[in-house]
Formats: sequence, C-alpha cells, structure tokens
Amino acid sequence: MSHAKLSWFNPIHWLALGFGSGLAPKAPGTFGTLIGIPAVFLLAPLNWWEYLLALVVMTLAGIWICQYTAKAMGEHDHPSIVWDEIVGYAVAMFALPVEPFWLLAAFVLFRIFDIWKPGPIGWADKKLSGGNGIMMDDVLAGIFSAVLLHLGWWLSGLLG
Repeated sequence: MSHAKLSWFNPIHWLALGFGSGLAPKAPGTFGTLIGIPAVFLLAPLNWWEYLLALVVMTLAGIWICQYTAKAMGEHDHPSIVWDEIVGYAVAMFALPVEPFWLLAAFVLFRIFDIWKPGPIGWADKKLSGGNGIMMDDVLAGIFSAVLLHLGWWLSGLLG
C-alpha cells in the first residue's frame, strides 16, 4: 500500500481519515464512528429537514472526499478512510433524542450493521465502486439502524 500521495496538510485527506481517528491501529471504523458522536452534537440544533439536508450534503461530499483519498492512497476503501462511518452514524441518529441511551444504541447497532453487512448493505459494499461504494454501505447501515431505533422508540412509547 502506498501512502506517498497522502498528506496531513490536505484538508480532504484530513476529513476522509476522520481527523486522524481512522489511523487507529485496531478497529479504525469504530474509532471513526466515535467521531460521529460530536458530529451529531453539531447537527442536534437543526430541525429534522435541516438535519436531513446536512446528511445529504455530507453523503455527496463524502463520495468525493473518500474517492479522492482512496485514489491518493492507491487502495479502494482503505480501512483508515472513515468519513463514511461518521456519516453513517449521523444517519443512524436521525430524528432521535441526543441522549446517552440513544447515542449508545445507535453506535452499537450501526457498528453491527456496518460489520455484518446484511442484505442491501453487503450488496452496496460489493457491487458499488469508487466513492459510492465507500459511502453507500455505511449510509445503508445507518438507515437500517435508524429504522430499528425509531421502531424501538415508538414501541417504548406504547409500552411506557
């Protein structure tokens, strides 16, 4: 693997590597997901449609950011590229309370779906290429997580 074109002075690489979190020697995706927590706090003041718009912008920018950095690294979806985890986690937290229970539940579910890659998540991981391939499996893992979390929130309201 060549990192010859990777530069700490390039802000695009800095974003793709999750501000350095993706360089963790073990479990870089988990460390990248941790950076999603402060991202969610930054998005929390937005109403639901502004948050959704921010997710769309982060996803579209991420397609380019991840592709650009992967090309510089000479490897498709290198484990240290974690912008996709940051965005995927923010998707998982869509329209949920920014409270410890939900932050942790979204973290655990998102990591499970991102690692396990069931159904369309695995398809996106295997079949899509470039920045789309890097981003879309994590966005889908975030969507799966958000759906289950919202279902749990709804059920807890019925039972509580």
